[in-house]
Amino acid sequence: MSSAVRVDVATAATDELLAACHRLVPQLSSSSAPLTAAELGEIVGSPSTVLFVAREVGATGAAPGPVLGLLTLAIFRIPTGVRAWIEDVVVDGAARGRGVGEALNRAALDEARRRGARTVDLTSRPSREAANRLYRRIGFAARDTNVYRFDL
Repeated sequence: MSSAVRVDVATAATDELLAACHRLVPQLSSSSAPLTAAELGEIVGSPSTVLFVAREVGATGAAPGPVLGLLTLAIFRIPTGVRAWIEDVVVDGAARGRGVGEALNRAALDEARRRGARTVDLTSRPSREAANRLYRRIGFAARDTNVYRFDL
């Protein structure tokens, strides 16, 4: 029996989703504080952010499996048009190499397109070699720019 990946938009800040965030986000960033239920509710409830949730699905009619990955899409209007930014892409270490990251990114690109975004940007550390290969393979192009951060 083969399985596939299904990507859905999170519509509620459930206990299951919060537990998935607590399990997955540390695989992305060891310095991030655990997300609270209220913060997850803000993400899910905001018109400017879309939280995509990837799960493994088996045979037709089977209950979806546990959350395998997450991706947040931020969409915003600026004077030059609608833009989108992909953030906090994380796939469970045990599920990497199975198309989860690609499914999440393609769902985000479809949503950005549907909402009229002109571009979708993301950043990825050079050490994340597999992720960088994925981004190039699905059509992202490296930009000749500097990324700056100001810590508050």
